[in-house]
Amino acid sequence: MAKHLLTLESDYDYDLIGICCHHSDYRLCWSLNEALQLGLKKAEEAFAVSNKKGSVVSTHSFYDYIDPVENTEYYLIKNKSEGKYLMPEKQQIDYFLVIRENVSVDIDDLVTQMKTISTILTAVIFDPEELKSADKLIF
Repeated sequence: MAKHLLTLESDYDYDLIGICCHHSDYRLCWSLNEALQLGLKKAEEAFAVSNKKGSVVSTHSFYDYIDPVENTEYYLIKNKSEGKYLMPEKQQIDYFLVIRENVSVDIDDLVTQMKTISTILTAVIFDPEELKSADKLIF
């Protein structure tokens, strides 16, 4: 009998920016909103990470905004919470900005603007396909 192997490839259809910042999440959110004319607001529920059995392993601070004109979605997620990392391979990163449905925002220009914000130490673009934990950001 022939064996068939089914492989699933994840489609990472989002842009990912890592942010290093020593300030609290709400202060970073306010700074991003002011500098980039966003409307990030704290979500009603935290971003929960579950294990394979379905039980919640950790929850992370989560802010979201959907641009009403461009329909671009922005999500700001704290990397470390309760001693656990959302992306363990990027422990030096404090926050991740996930941008979905992006058709008009130039990510390089956005990062350049972010680096001018005084509360941000640095901002780095990541390719989600190169990160082991990138599946956690598919929601």
